Amino acid sequence: MAFQGTVLSVDALLERAQAAPEPAPVSAVGLRHSAADNAARCSELVAAGEDSAESWRFGILQTLDDYTSTLRRGGPQLAARVFEREPQRTGSVDVDAAFAALADFLSERDGWIAPQWAADPTRTARQWFPAVPSIFRAEAQAVSPRAFRRRGIFITSSSLARA
Repeated sequence: MAFQGTVLSVDALLERAQAAPEPAPVSAVGLRHSAADNAARCSELVAAGEDSAESWRFGILQTLDDYTSTLRRGGPQLAARVFEREPQRTGSVDVDAAFAALADFLSERDGWIAPQWAADPTRTARQWFPAVPSIFRAEAQAVSPRAFRRRGIFITSSSLARA
């Protein structure tokens, strides 16, 4: 039997996906992962001699993925709980600042109050460009979100983009 449907272009598929209504959050679903859990893993990476770039990938971007998943499942109030427990210090000032910046950035974007620990002024990097090649550093300084920039972290518009 031959396919008799319509073959849609990628653009048409994306348009359909974007036009579809978001599913209603399921509030009975609990929290599965937290920034504190991911910071503990980053501490292990730092102790093993891995550079901060590994912690960016396995800590900060993983926390962003955990938050996004929780937001879809349970809405912003449940997602905010990803940052409820203060992440332990990882041994990397840059990574510690990035956890605070991510909490601040997402709280501002999604309309919840950032946890008190995120305002700690010691969670500030000197000047860090995580996963930003040197050719894009000027761009990162220009476009980095306020929450990151004020903590000495400079990222491009694609740094937090996830597949």
